[in-house]
Amino acid sequence: MISDFYPVVLAVLIVLASMISIKWGISISIVEIVLGIVAGNLGLLEPESWMVYIASLGGMVLTFLAGTEIDVSVMRKNLSECIGIGVGSFLISFVLVFMACDYLLNWPLQSALLVATALSETSIAIVYSIILDMEFSGRKIGTILMGSTFITNICTAAALSVLFMRPGYETLIFIIASILILVFSYKYSNTLFESKTFSMTSNELELKYVFLLIILLIFFATLGGGQALLPVFILGTILSKPFSHTNKNDMLQRLQTVAFSIITPIFFIVGGAKVSIPIIIGSIGIFLLIFVIRQAGKFIGVYTIVRATLSRYHMYVTLIMSTGLTFGLVAAAYGLNNNLISSNIYSILTGVLVLSAIIPSIIGNKYFTPTEEDLKRSSS
Repeated sequence: MISDFYPVVLAVLIVLASMISIKWGISISIVEIVLGIVAGNLGLLEPESWMVYIASLGGMVLTFLAGTEIDVSVMRKNLSECIGIGVGSFLISFVLVFMACDYLLNWPLQSALLVATALSETSIAIVYSIILDMEFSGRKIGTILMGSTFITNICTAAALSVLFMRPGYETLIFIIASILILVFSYKYSNTLFESKTFSMTSNELELKYVFLLIILLIFFATLGGGQALLPVFILGTILSKPFSHTNKNDMLQRLQTVAFSIITPIFFIVGGAKVSIPIIIGSIGIFLLIFVIRQAGKFIGVYTIVRATLSRYHMYVTLIMSTGLTFGLVAAAYGLNNNLISSNIYSILTGVLVLSAIIPSIIGNKYFTPTEEDLKRSSS
């Protein structure tokens, strides 16, 4: 195989995904995942080490951009809703999936706990992509979706840490470094963004600064055996204020352009390429069982809260909060690398995550998308 074949395939898939998304009006992240599955199972794409790293960076960049969508004032007004939806989204799914894996499938305890943790999350990447695609940025529904997703993933990250991480001095270094980076960003980022000396569009210093902070958080997270998703999300929330006040008011748009052109497509395509269709077909009963139980847990945990706290678009919020991918893929990789799950379980888990990213989002956007009138009423 020619050494540059896989990068060529990757580049073709990135362009092809955009064309399909525009042609048929499907969320581009969904198209990228599907193309990754097809290419991976046909042997056309085998992720190389640099692709895997860029993919992990892409997930973090999406997480950062999602953090910038949080309107703190709106979230504060809807904090009880966000907490209720977020906790419900995590808890019921976690309990039901764990019971299925432990009691019905008789998987090892560690495997059952890892799978339950990975499937309890709601995908920051998918939710953020939908917010952009449906133009929910700056609206109440967008903030509630992102806020609830954030709470869900806090619960998932906490479960992953409590159940599997073995704290050591590296973990302490990660925590301290994350706090220092976040405090520094909060206090001094605005100085850089507003500086007439350093704020030069041609050099894109602000974007390089953001990437530096994200990569630093990834480095210390890896050192400490943890994950940088939550610190990166908080970083995005912290920097959303400098973004909104900077004299380069299009800086966030430029960051999105850089991310969505090459970095985040690699994240979705590589994630899809890791799904083994033969393994899933060979375990189709187990695959469908876990998927159905996971989605049922999400529906019960979210819909009951949404119905009681929001006056409109209950089903839409429930479906979007039922998507999974980002943190689930991270947890799945952690489990595989630390021998908590087998390669077969990894393929089943990854397949469930990918399917949960595709089906609820397609159904929600096609049949339950809030009307403009609903959005205006909800914000009034």
